Amino acid sequence: MSKVIALAGKGGTGKTTTSALLVKYLVARKMTPVLAVDADANANLNELLDLDVEITLGKIRKELKGELPVGMTRDQYMEMKIHQALIEETGFDLMVMGQPDGPGCYCAANQYLAMTMDKLAENYQYIIVDNEAGMEHLSRMNLRSIDYLFIVSDPSARGIMTARRIADITGPLKLEIKRQYLLVNRAPDPVPPALQTKIDEAVAEADMDLAGIISSSDELINQELSGSSYLKLAEDSKVIQQVFAVFDAIFEQSA
Repeated sequence: MSKVIALAGKGGTGKTTTSALLVKYLVARKMTPVLAVDADANANLNELLDLDVEITLGKIRKELKGELPVGMTRDQYMEMKIHQALIEETGFDLMVMGQPDGPGCYCAANQYLAMTMDKLAENYQYIIVDNEAGMEHLSRMNLRSIDYLFIVSDPSARGIMTARRIADITGPLKLEIKRQYLLVNRAPDPVPPALQTKIDEAVAEADMDLAGIISSSDELINQELSGSSYLKLAEDSKVIQQVFAVFDAIFEQSA
């Protein structure tokens, strides 16, 4: 059965960057096949992987409201379109949710995403869900369980505080989360004592472990500016070695 890796955190903390690096890690470690799901309406995971998106779940849902091809049931048409929407790459596939029906109209879109993931789940070892800010969208997806929840923060007091709040509301949302971690992105090196104190307090007071602290990286910035895929980052680069060490500790521990 596939394992679900979800990401949460306030906007701009690097959830999508982390998702792209997770794809690179799982493919490099041959923990495949992987399904990467961009569940953010402002989809850009494909850009970090240098992939073009033509069909989104939002577009499929709109097509299903119209006339179907003669001789096809709604389920048959949906299954065909879902497979057309999958962007297939070596070791992983990408699925993009796209825009909902209207401003703030996420419930139906998330339910549709949940149905799609149910249909595809058995084909993958890992499913990565790059989520909107907050946790509400994950709860609406009706995921049976989340094996790994990475709560992503930037190196700011507000980011760490938001991560703590997210960790605190996973219980009331009745999400089955097996392991949840705090991951701090773009941190200065060395980590300032005040930041380390905030991180230690958050981990101690909330129900989460510290996944790791990823240093700010010119390599990631330059890769994004050039439009080149994160998958092409050299595995002996400083940032990739640091990221892989963080993920190795987590996935080897839970193996």
